[in-house]
Amino acid sequence: MASRGRDGCSRPGPTADGLNTERMTPQQEPGGETGAAVESLRELPRWLRLYFYGMHGVTLDVLLSSVQGFLNHRDPKLVGFSSPYLCIMHALTHFALEKIYAQKRCFRGRPVVFHLVFYPSVYIGLQILIGNITLTEQVRVVSGTQLVVHYFLALYFSQVFHRGMARLKYQTSSPPDHQAGELSPVDRGHDRGPRHGLPDLVRFLFFGMHGFLDEVIFTAIFHLVEKSDRTLSGHTSLWSFLMYGSCSFVVEKLYMYLHFKKGWGILPRLPIYIGFIYTWEFFWGLFLRQFGACSWDYSHYSYNFMGLITLLYLPGWACLSLYQDVLSNVMLRIKCTKDVDGSSEENGEANGSVREAWSPQDKVAFLNMQDPEIFRV
Repeated sequence: MASRGRDGCSRPGPTADGLNTERMTPQQEPGGETGAAVESLRELPRWLRLYFYGMHGVTLDVLLSSVQGFLNHRDPKLVGFSSPYLCIMHALTHFALEKIYAQKRCFRGRPVVFHLVFYPSVYIGLQILIGNITLTEQVRVVSGTQLVVHYFLALYFSQVFHRGMARLKYQTSSPPDHQAGELSPVDRGHDRGPRHGLPDLVRFLFFGMHGFLDEVIFTAIFHLVEKSDRTLSGHTSLWSFLMYGSCSFVVEKLYMYLHFKKGWGILPRLPIYIGFIYTWEFFWGLFLRQFGACSWDYSHYSYNFMGLITLLYLPGWACLSLYQDVLSNVMLRIKCTKDVDGSSEENGEANGSVREAWSPQDKVAFLNMQDPEIFRV
């Protein structure tokens, strides 16, 4: 297998089968795709991680408060609460927890101590701190039940969340196929390498969490303007997760088809987006209303239909539709690498870039599958 020098140039060398091969540089490889894609993968940018962290924190706020409200009042609307202020605090604390999680290498001989004692203690301390940094002077007392919930959430973070985030990598340069208006083999679903686009389930979860964030910010601003509520408290419903997640998922598919396949600009696409959003909101509201679970009612607004949709929100939906395209473009750059039991954290990164965790035989097979003529005897 050809070896790569420090200067990034390829050096010829024999393969395991005795073939004399010459690996081409990323710029010379067919389509510029294989080598360039490997070199352009980096860890998620800091701004994108903070964005995810804030959105994830808001989701946990809404989930816990809605479950608590349902247990206390049996309200099928499943209304939960958070705020833009808490979103910022969650982004910062999640970022701090990321740094704490990186210190697990100091506990190599004692993983149980780190995962069951050290990390949960830091996590619970940060959550208590967030709960007491409020715009009022009241001090919140943490109950035993809340401590137990926080402890299990700490286990979720250390065993699931951080590992999942470590698998996500960001492609800093657009693939040539995207620039040409076509999807790359990876994004078309063909598994030809160690990287994959985000699975549909992950995209659905992302859009559902983003729906929570949208509604919390909107209702917080509404309360600030209409009621002068400076606590910036916002609310949403657990049902909104399913509604926003599924709606944005379909709108993204429309974007892929209309933009990449048909070549339509934003002006022809926008009416289709908005028409689908209004239809989706109407039928979801009609369904939830049968069970008393619909959390919105526009009957007091002008230009409403059955209190489920209103034209007054047309500018807002148009802006969200435009932003949806921006999110879709960002999501196209995020790739999911294979989990190798944390080796990506210790052995998979060097100077901010991703090392290839393949054996020489795997590299030969992959490159041969991309273009057999890249090798010559």
